[in-house]
Amino acid sequence: MADHSELTRLERFLDRFANRYLGRVPAGVQEFLAFGIKQAWACLFGALMLAAIIATAWFYPADAGLARNDLLVILAVIIQIGMLALRLETGREVIVIIVFHIVGTGMELFKTAVGSWNYAPGGVLHIGEVPLFTGFMYAAVGSYLVRVYRLFDLRFTRYPPRWLTVIIAAAIYLNFFTHHFVLDARYVLVAAVGIVFFRCRMHFHVHRRTLRMPVLLAFVLVAFFIWIAENIGTATGAWLYPSQTESWHLVPLTKLVAWFLLMMISVVLVTLVYPPKRPIDADAS
Repeated sequence: MADHSELTRLERFLDRFANRYLGRVPAGVQEFLAFGIKQAWACLFGALMLAAIIATAWFYPADAGLARNDLLVILAVIIQIGMLALRLETGREVIVIIVFHIVGTGMELFKTAVGSWNYAPGGVLHIGEVPLFTGFMYAAVGSYLVRVYRLFDLRFTRYPPRWLTVIIAAAIYLNFFTHHFVLDARYVLVAAVGIVFFRCRMHFHVHRRTLRMPVLLAFVLVAFFIWIAENIGTATGAWLYPSQTESWHLVPLTKLVAWFLLMMISVVLVTLVYPPKRPIDADAS
């Protein structure tokens, strides 16, 4: 069973509700529904941010007195305060979100300065060319990872030494900056992540069953869904790549490499707050 000490009060209530009522459906359906519900709940912060981006693109007047970027900052703050006030986040989750804010904003300041992408002009709530709502988008990734960790009681076999993962993550973050001036080492870093995590397996508790999958596959899957979210963001004009300024098109699939590497950084940041745990049966053996 999941570790209830890591769940919020509402999550413990939902867990009891599921244990009581999901037993009325076939076992396979139970696991499918529980998996979908937990994933949706883990995506709450990111889903609300995407909803705000879409809604402001479709319905917010372009000539409004308050710039869209500033409105997105205000909505992001309201979402964050609401989740804290309703105790939908734990204290450790807030720590991770703050770290993601700092790490993400630092990269955004550099990337916009060198022209990797740009945001719509307007507003006063920004640092340089970076609207302050961007930090919340990175925080949404951190929020998702922490919530998945809690909701699925993630455990790992053959997890590599954390000091080694920290070194690789730091090299990845550094390469996001230095590849503009020196040799781009992203594919070397992808290979390093592949080698280090090749044997690592993630064990996740759904409802009655605990399943496992390669951690590298989890990296790829989450990177793919971030790519989908990025396409939504660019399609709504929240930000654009230089090749999209004349005519919008899908973000190239090659960006999956960058998001895969971002996943490595994200996982390492989360493990600094939530150290990887071994499966219970492995601890008992």
